[in-house]
Amino acid sequence: MRLELVCEDRVGISREILDCFLARDINLSAIEIQQPDRIFIKSPNLEFSDLQTLMANLRRISGVCDVKTVSYLPSELEHQEIQTLMTNLPDIVFSVDVKGLVSLVNSPALTALGLLESQVKGHCISNFVKGFSITKWLESEGICAQTQKLTLLDEDFFGDILPLSISCDVNQVTLSKAAVSVKPHELVGAVIILKSVDRIGKQFNFLRTFQFAAFDEILAKSEKMNKLINIAKKFAILDAPLMILGETGAGKELIAKACHQASGRSQHQFLALNCAAVPDAVAESELFGVVTDDGETKRGIFELANEGSVLLDEIGDMSPYLQTKFLRLLETGCFRRVGDEQEVRVDVRIICTTQNDLAKLIREGKFRQDLYYRLNVLSMTVPALRDRKEDIIPLCHSFCSVFSHELQRTKPQLSRNVLELLQSYPWPGNVRELRNVLYHALSLLEGDVLNPCDLSLSATTTETYDEALFDGSLDEACKRFEKLLLQRLYPSYPSTRQLAKRLGVSHTAIANKLRDYKITKK
Repeated sequence: MRLELVCEDRVGISREILDCFLARDINLSAIEIQQPDRIFIKSPNLEFSDLQTLMANLRRISGVCDVKTVSYLPSELEHQEIQTLMTNLPDIVFSVDVKGLVSLVNSPALTALGLLESQVKGHCISNFVKGFSITKWLESEGICAQTQKLTLLDEDFFGDILPLSISCDVNQVTLSKAAVSVKPHELVGAVIILKSVDRIGKQFNFLRTFQFAAFDEILAKSEKMNKLINIAKKFAILDAPLMILGETGAGKELIAKACHQASGRSQHQFLALNCAAVPDAVAESELFGVVTDDGETKRGIFELANEGSVLLDEIGDMSPYLQTKFLRLLETGCFRRVGDEQEVRVDVRIICTTQNDLAKLIREGKFRQDLYYRLNVLSMTVPALRDRKEDIIPLCHSFCSVFSHELQRTKPQLSRNVLELLQSYPWPGNVRELRNVLYHALSLLEGDVLNPCDLSLSATTTETYDEALFDGSLDEACKRFEKLLLQRLYPSYPSTRQLAKRLGVSHTAIANKLRDYKITKK
């Protein structure tokens, strides 16, 4: 159980909080204070009724503003983030103390050395890294960061050697920049990062010749979508797992495909599986492959997409069993096919999408926290269509052009009323719903003008409103709603008498309002 307390900066408040736990014989395993107004406490899990009583008593303490449960402590999150970065960084990383003894080493370094962690930690860095005396550098005065040509097992690397220092004022360990000199009494060690010369050369060649043409197919006029695409371009060239969040139909898969096509893996397979659409047993065979009783081997998606990318759509719906097996693949790059004992090693870039709140699923025990930290290295959120209204009309024209060509008909004009309706409708199904509505309308349209009556919009959204309707005074809001109502009904009741009968008012009143609002049949 983890609690976060928001409280005032008052002398003695921490003691009163701890006394509240002591009075109930609750053992505390961790206490953290973030800034003066945040206290985090970790203790064994309590029964729901006991937890409610404890939280109520904590809130009665003078100066305690709020108490709530959280999924993790700040230090736990920081530890997981560091572990994730260390695991997913392709570069070789060592951390050493002031004597040059290795205190931390990442997986790529162990793989390159062919050694276990216990065979590296505690040993002098000079036993592994050659070309620069790191131990003498640590003993020198006014240490500054270095970039040197280093060797590891006779292979050349570009090496960044960065001092680790601790400030007496803030009591915090930091990496020092190249131009900053570190005093001997502040030095606590160093970090050595080795970058493969061959890999850097490939990356430079790739960046010189590469163009982000894949993203040109994504229509984006709004500031939010352009910002998202700029982020996606930066993430595309990386190999770390990518998490794409957003509502259904917002375009998560389109972004995922563009990231693959804009990556160094674009010449290899891009394969996808919807975790919510297939049963557990089928999903396992599809992802990891299977060896049948007669010895026939069927390769799975991970194996088929080797050196490419795999999209796991709706990762939040993956079963606990598959989460465990998938976690092992992320950690080791290895897995076993169903019905087979032989391990298979693959190199794939994992891209996940979800519309679920994964943090909530973690609290409910439906999604593994360690898997979440492995996947949530790079993340971005695709905005809902209603939050980027500048894109609606350009998307409409684009879809109408495509569908008109497909249906072998003239591209219809979009009436002013239909444009206003398209922009005011909330689009709960996002771009997918817009696409389907327009395809349905063009398939049945007999004329050359698209009107509101030609659109088949979902009736399930009748309780969802455009926030702009509520701007201004009551009179202004009523007039906006009245205009919208007339715009939507007039195409279906195309005379003042029909519309007046539908609304239960005189046709003269309807005629005057149509004239005032400048509403026509087109």
